[in-house]
Amino acid sequence: MLLIHCPYCEEERPELEFRGAGEAHIARPTNMAEISDDDFEKFFFIRDNQKGIVFERWRHIHGCGRFFNAVRHSVSDKFIATYRAGEKKPKITQKQIDAVKPPARGTPANEPVWTIEKGAAK
Repeated sequence: MLLIHCPYCEEERPELEFRGAGEAHIARPTNMAEISDDDFEKFFFIRDNQKGIVFERWRHIHGCGRFFNAVRHSVSDKFIATYRAGEKKPKITQKQIDAVKPPARGTPANEPVWTIEKGAAK
């Protein structure tokens, strides 16, 4: 089971206690009534959804109930860091990224257990 560190409770808890709340550090419009429909759509619905390192907002729904931010690799689903809401983005090093990056395609971890050669399973 995936364990997620809550920066408020100061402990790792099972992922079932948490809910993702979307992308973190979104620049919000200062006056919503004055923005165009297209700009509102971009703000409200359109997110980066990038492959790799993402900054997300999470909520410890079955614990302290507080929102916090997390740095996670979207392919391996591994967390690099969690930090309290309102804090600045932490500096992430290449060493931290490499530690959570999934193995490249074609490595033994991603090869099939068996292959079919001339109609027979090996």
